[in-house]
Amino acid sequence: MSFISRLSIIFFIICFVYGCQNADDKKTASEKEDVATKLPVNSFAADTIGKPYIAGDKLTYEQAYDKALALFTTPIAEQYVKTRFGKAHIIVSGPETGEPLVLLHGMNASSTMWYPNMKALSENYRVYAIDCFLEPGKSQCIGEVDGMNEIIDWYLDIFDTLHLKKINLIGASRGGWLSVNIALRDPARIKKLVLLSPAQTFGILKPGLGIYSDINYSVNPKRANLRDFLETMSSNVDNMNQIFINQYYLATQKAVIDTDILKMQPFLRHELKSLNIPILVLIGDMDIINGEMGLRRAKRLCPNAQTAVIGHAGHFVSMDQAEVVNKKVIDFLNK
Repeated sequence: MSFISRLSIIFFIICFVYGCQNADDKKTASEKEDVATKLPVNSFAADTIGKPYIAGDKLTYEQAYDKALALFTTPIAEQYVKTRFGKAHIIVSGPETGEPLVLLHGMNASSTMWYPNMKALSENYRVYAIDCFLEPGKSQCIGEVDGMNEIIDWYLDIFDTLHLKKINLIGASRGGWLSVNIALRDPARIKKLVLLSPAQTFGILKPGLGIYSDINYSVNPKRANLRDFLETMSSNVDNMNQIFINQYYLATQKAVIDTDILKMQPFLRHELKSLNIPILVLIGDMDIINGEMGLRRAKRLCPNAQTAVIGHAGHFVSMDQAEVVNKKVIDFLNK
């Protein structure tokens, strides 16, 4: 995609996001749950520019993805599933007899983003981490995809092929927004829903200089600006593994901004009220995308919603505070 095309799309996003208003949020009030946590001890400093990436930048994206697979500390397998829109790539882990747990990653992060969480989540659950076919990853998209209905069709094709009749579903950032769409489309399929810093789900993006900085990076991703971008997303960039950071950077170089991003907007009152399944919503206290207003709306409109703010965590909450998030998610799923 050309620079001008990217700029046009991002400008539209700015106008769209900040032109949207959610009037019923202005009068809401609810509880906040603070989680006292400590920042993880850094085992290394994530150098996003220097020597560690001289070789990394010479890798193809697929090679960088394969290197990131080595970050998982529990046995995993790669599986491909045929769908009407192309092959889906899935990272699978956990006991074959375990209850199905599906993971949908954040934008451009791919399923490798779950490397800090997979061991804990797959101890008792059969985990399926799916690469979105419209983003960098190992899934393939064949032909044109006509809107959100066909995107959801793609995920339902995967569930049907794998014979997943009832699943627990975890979505991060854009994956959280997609997870809600799946739950609205096929509520009988979802047992429990976990949303980790879901984007554009319960409220619009929070205004701020960080958002504009991120938009600038999305228009023209450069290695020199990578750390500044990551620091708006993570409370502790140095705790992120450099191999993953390199893959993520290459993903932002490779990514094409699909038009369905422009259609992302908070769900309507009646849609959220129809979600009768148990829902857990977690955001970081330094989340650039979400705030307490969105949590209040989730608590007020979703009949069975639990919410929590995770201390010392940004938008990448499952990475910034993996141990805390893992425990909260597992406790919720085991209830």
